[in-house]
Amino acid sequence: MMQRMMSAFLWLVLVFDLAMRVAGNVEGDALNSLKSKLNDPDNVLQSWDATLVNPCTWFHVTCSAENSVTRVDLGNANLSGQLVPDLGRLQNLQYLELYSNNIIGEIPEELGNLSELVSLDLYLNKLNGHIPPTLGKLTKLRFLRLNNNTLSGIIPGSLTTVTSLQVLDLSNNNLTGDIPVNGSFSLFTPISFANNKLNALPASPPPPISPTPSSSGSSTTGAIAGGVAAGAALLFAAPAIALAWWRRRKPQDHFFDVPAEEDPEVHLGQLKRFSLRELQVATDNFSNRNILGRGGFGKVYKGRLADGSLVAVKRLKEERTQGGELQFQTEVEMISMAVHRNLLRLRGFCMTPTERLLVYPFMVNGSVASCLREHPESQPPLSWPIRKRIALGSARGLAYLHDHCDPKIIHRDVKAANILLDEEFEAVVGDFGLAKLMDYKDTHVTTAVRGTIGHIAPEYLSTGKSSEKTDVFGYGVMLLELITGQRAFDLARLANDDDVMLLDWVKGLLKDKKLETLVDHDLQGNYDEHEVEQLIQVALLCTQGSPMERPKMSEVVRMLEGAGLAER
Repeated sequence: MMQRMMSAFLWLVLVFDLAMRVAGNVEGDALNSLKSKLNDPDNVLQSWDATLVNPCTWFHVTCSAENSVTRVDLGNANLSGQLVPDLGRLQNLQYLELYSNNIIGEIPEELGNLSELVSLDLYLNKLNGHIPPTLGKLTKLRFLRLNNNTLSGIIPGSLTTVTSLQVLDLSNNNLTGDIPVNGSFSLFTPISFANNKLNALPASPPPPISPTPSSSGSSTTGAIAGGVAAGAALLFAAPAIALAWWRRRKPQDHFFDVPAEEDPEVHLGQLKRFSLRELQVATDNFSNRNILGRGGFGKVYKGRLADGSLVAVKRLKEERTQGGELQFQTEVEMISMAVHRNLLRLRGFCMTPTERLLVYPFMVNGSVASCLREHPESQPPLSWPIRKRIALGSARGLAYLHDHCDPKIIHRDVKAANILLDEEFEAVVGDFGLAKLMDYKDTHVTTAVRGTIGHIAPEYLSTGKSSEKTDVFGYGVMLLELITGQRAFDLARLANDDDVMLLDWVKGLLKDKKLETLVDHDLQGNYDEHEVEQLIQVALLCTQGSPMERPKMSEVVRMLEGAGLAER
């Protein structure tokens, strides 16, 4: 009897092992098919070994706990060649990142079989042919960016049924026909579809709204409100060139707040202009009980909108200056155009003569800083795999700000408190663009130094001049926060005769070869020593004294993905 039970058990083990091997083979074969059609001058696919059953050991491939491929990250990898239909066999794939390469040919219609796909980024390639209508089957798709290719034909109507879409960019292609205005497409402005041969809405503004004749004061307010409404309608309808012309010609009027019950829902692109009353109600009149945090830019309040959704409302603290409203709106629009899954998405804004507020989605897991140092005992500390994912996700977000925004956005205050965590503990970079926005009234090239002690790069502190390399320095210090769990600047370390600056403290421990003292004690030894050493090496490269010697954030991403660190 016992022998039969053992035989049955062994048979089940063999069946399970065979099933895992078959699943691994399917995904491995699909990825090797892609590799065979790509030219790889930098050998980024060197680890893609066809003799290995499981592709989860390959660089640029991420797998789930069940060893299913969930992510392929090959953005900005200098690849050329073509995509393959076999990609449609990656049944659990959530992220397919092939942006900023030189890939040609058509988008395989088999990508419509990727039912779990959340993000499809194929922008900045040389893809041609039509957009496959099969993409309309991707019911979980949130990010679809096919911009800056040579795609032709019409926009498939099936895409309008993908209600999960948050980011859609089809601009700078050769698309023709009408822009759909129904379904999910009603969320997006013509800027997202900018193509010479697409039929956008007419660019002429609506007739001005007649002022209310009750009094001269209300007439003035009505005329200004009418100008704002006309401007918003024009922004909604005009293509990019007309929008730029309008910005230059529009007079710098004041914006006045309108009570919520009188304010039709006004959107500027994907941004909603909230009334002050809406945000007062949402935050219980900016009650101290709802404060989520305080920073150099102002206070952040938790709020609940009328539709029940939770938001974070940032109340900017600096005083308004006359004539600055249009510039403020322009900078807000610039921030809203920077859309990436590792960047905090701006949902809307509010402007009145005395208030400026920004509205963001609420991040349920708070910031990296709060999770490292303020988590309740009932909540487990951040595990080492989550910390590695935070490092990579925040690097990707910063690399996007530096390399894919025009003009590029310099954060100027990269730190653990500004890296937020969504419900899946995915890193989301917050507060980007605010330094530029808050300095909108300055006319000098260099502005007041903004940042946090311990994170500020030495050249920024001494000259006031910031660049993407000042962000790299702040990111390096943030990595050390992730590894150690400590603050970048902490006077409490003086009690042990230690350096108050985290960077100096870490260098001292490394000099004495005290790695175990350096790593956050909350991890209780549950980390990979080799991976810790690698992450420290990246942090030290990012925090070198000379900005010229620091890597770019795109290089940091490649290091964290397993390529390029050995050469540095």
